[in-house]
Amino acid sequence: MGKQLSIIQALDQTQPDAPPADVGQPQANLDGYRSGFVGLLGRPNSGKSTLLNAILGTKVAIVSNKAQTTRHAIRGVLHRDGAQVVFVDTPGIHKPKTALGERLNATASGTAGDADVVCLCIDATRRLGKGDRFIASQLPKSSIVVVTKIDVASRTQVLSQLGVAGELGFAEYFPTSARTGKGVAALVDKLCELMPAGPPLYPPDVVRDMPEAQWVAELVREQLLAATRQELPHAISVEVVEWEWPHIKVDISVERESQKPMVIGKGGSVLKQVGTSARAQLPDGAYLELRVKVVKNWQRRPEMLDRFGY
Repeated sequence: MGKQLSIIQALDQTQPDAPPADVGQPQANLDGYRSGFVGLLGRPNSGKSTLLNAILGTKVAIVSNKAQTTRHAIRGVLHRDGAQVVFVDTPGIHKPKTALGERLNATASGTAGDADVVCLCIDATRRLGKGDRFIASQLPKSSIVVVTKIDVASRTQVLSQLGVAGELGFAEYFPTSARTGKGVAALVDKLCELMPAGPPLYPPDVVRDMPEAQWVAELVREQLLAATRQELPHAISVEVVEWEWPHIKVDISVERESQKPMVIGKGGSVLKQVGTSARAQLPDGAYLELRVKVVKNWQRRPEMLDRFGY
């Protein structure tokens, strides 16, 4: 009964918070300073990238409702007075069907081993399954469980998920909503406390640790995820092949000839929509040249995974 009461109290005390990030503020006094890495792990679509963006108060990771949206370990840097936290967003851990899937899982698992603190993200709207429990079994018991998307879950769902989270045996658990901000500041405060003593790892103006070319490729892929459907999103890889500002040439690779017209669209409509939406998130004057090509079965070819940076 006491445990159930603590869960209800945690839910009731989760109020809307102001954005927790003091992004880009200089750190004047390093006495007692803390810094370190937090790994965000979980199943696909468990809300990791959306949570990261909410924590930092700016977009550092692309988001969609498609599985395998995150394909790289993406670092976002939170600057606070007295602390710097480097959040590492990871691909969703899943049962792999291709060599790409195996590499995405390896990326996530490697992050867990390198982080000072691991956050296991669990979707409040989905029943805790074997995949969640398998991931949990691989993590240190000092990890923190983050129950996400509480704004779209019923109170009963949230209480149930918190109860299950409490039974996993981890140190603490936090109900959060990236969309409304509920619980986000409390989570961040705790993570700052858990960081080891040490100087800042990044300059105060760095919020996203990613090459600009990779960021542009991610923005294009995000728009392709929104514009395409069925199996096609998994078959798409995007890379910047030329950069002579303001001209940026981008190659979009698919696995079969039959997939090219779906990416291009009638009269080039899909590519035009993708280019316009991606360019709107870049500095004024940027020009994107999008080209679609076929790289047969690239998801299953280790040499192509190396080429694409997976």
